[in-house]
Amino acid sequence: MCGILAVLGVADVSLAKRSRIIELSRRLRHRGPDWSGLHCHQDCYLAHQRLAIVDPTSGDQPLYNEDKTVVVTVNGEIYNHEQLKAKLTTHKFQTGSDCEVIAHLYEEYGEEFVDMLDGMFAFVLLDTRDKSFIAARDAIGICPLYMGWGLDGSVWFSSEMKALSDDCERFITFPPGHLYSSKTGGLRRWYNPPWFSESIPSTPYNALLLREMFEKSVTKRLMADVPFGVLLSGGLDSSLVASVASRHLEETKVARQWGNKLHTFCIGLKGSPDLKAAREVADYLGTVHHEFNFTVQEGIDALEEVIYHIETYDVTTIRASTPMFLMSRKIKSLGVKMVLSGEGSDEIFGGYLYFHKAPNKKEFHEETCRKIKSLHLYDCLRANKATSAWGVEARVPFLDKSFINVAMDIDPEWKMIRRDLGRIEKWVIRNAFDDEKRPYLPKHILYRQKEQFSDGVGYSWIDGLKDHASQHVSDSMMMNASFVYPENTPTTKEGYYYRMIFEKFFPKPAARSTVPGGPSVACSTAKAVEWDAAWSKNLDPSGRAALGVHDAAYEDTPGEAPAAIDPVADNGLHQAIGESLVKPVAPATAV
Repeated sequence: MCGILAVLGVADVSLAKRSRIIELSRRLRHRGPDWSGLHCHQDCYLAHQRLAIVDPTSGDQPLYNEDKTVVVTVNGEIYNHEQLKAKLTTHKFQTGSDCEVIAHLYEEYGEEFVDMLDGMFAFVLLDTRDKSFIAARDAIGICPLYMGWGLDGSVWFSSEMKALSDDCERFITFPPGHLYSSKTGGLRRWYNPPWFSESIPSTPYNALLLREMFEKSVTKRLMADVPFGVLLSGGLDSSLVASVASRHLEETKVARQWGNKLHTFCIGLKGSPDLKAAREVADYLGTVHHEFNFTVQEGIDALEEVIYHIETYDVTTIRASTPMFLMSRKIKSLGVKMVLSGEGSDEIFGGYLYFHKAPNKKEFHEETCRKIKSLHLYDCLRANKATSAWGVEARVPFLDKSFINVAMDIDPEWKMIRRDLGRIEKWVIRNAFDDEKRPYLPKHILYRQKEQFSDGVGYSWIDGLKDHASQHVSDSMMMNASFVYPENTPTTKEGYYYRMIFEKFFPKPAARSTVPGGPSVACSTAKAVEWDAAWSKNLDPSGRAALGVHDAAYEDTPGEAPAAIDPVADNGLHQAIGESLVKPVAPATAV
């Protein structure tokens, strides 16, 4: 991952302004410690902090077309850049960077080229001939991007909120699958797949096609000129990624440069479920396995730094980001700069345990669509920022555009959990890789029950976080929570504690609005909470909150299940202060 910052149309073009932009760009240097670049054209600035993965020697940014009239700063990887270059026979490329193709595609096709890109990306492109510019973000929002506005009329874009929050009057999360054009002055969606409408597909399940598409997705992400590995929790998703990568590694350029032994990485509390399962998978696949331990106290000590980097106060995201943040530091110390990870499978295939209660295939499918659409606010944000904090890039094969199209076109009846037919959660992808002749994984791993990452690293991790928060947040603080935090009011002491830390780093109202809210059980959206009446009394995002589904579910006893809290009873105070204090929380995924 790299870090980009673009400031366009500033009123002040002094050297002091240039110095300020360089200073703000430095806030992103953790994302790209390998090189820094800045292009200035009149009142427009494009800055870049580079993490060199492809063409480390000549691919410094910003990048240009032949006569440097088109300038682009990019964070991402374009996996089909070789195929795209083959179409641009009249263009001369200056570097071996996969991202340089963006400048030439713009010359050839104008603003309509974005859907041609196969990869993860966030970029800003400036056409100096007319001072117009565009910004775009990948289909699912794997790469983060924020957009802001200055009081002087300037428009800002940044990979992370911390580089623009101080200088912008207002800023938002740039929506995934969208493009902003200065010519029209607005956002438009360039990504329009069939599943986006949430209409129910009817295509029969084809296990071999699903397997083939996933293998292609993994192998294209082995494009690198630096050492890489796989994040292996021992669960289904990361184990499949590791299995496919290990099978195809010998065919790749990176294997010729760095060897054909796959490296895998796992973290957990001593004795955690993930460590045991990951070790078993690594032994089965014959990988070079690296196992890291952390303590609850070490995780708690890192919380402030984690929240600063991931820029959210969402409870589950912070729970899962902390061990990932600690692991990424260890990975970087080994000289590894890129990892593959298993995010996205649970959203596509309905892998979260609450999907057991989906009443019918229509609601099942609609919930998967909602989950994919909000991935950029949760798992994608976590996977990207927790690794980028230490200059490591995470790639996510399950979120390949072509793979998603195939997977989301399957009749959802096949994805439904049907114990009477022997179908557990994510049966369609498990079955696709259940090869008796040449097994990808041991059977009991292939059919292991879903564990959320924050649970799998060790159940005492979440319990320790709750205990720590209880020591710092009093009952009286919770009583007045809706007055202190009227937007997305924290409903637990843990949530209140994270909110305090977040507001210390990002105090502006625009910052807190980038984080969604709403009730959730075991990572459900607010809508799915309606599937089981008991869940409304057990609103916790841990997988163990799926009462009657998870093997280690919270017992239905006082103090065990984290209950929903109404921080302030309706006693007339809200009306006295004013209705503007109380804002309804829009239904949103709480992963």
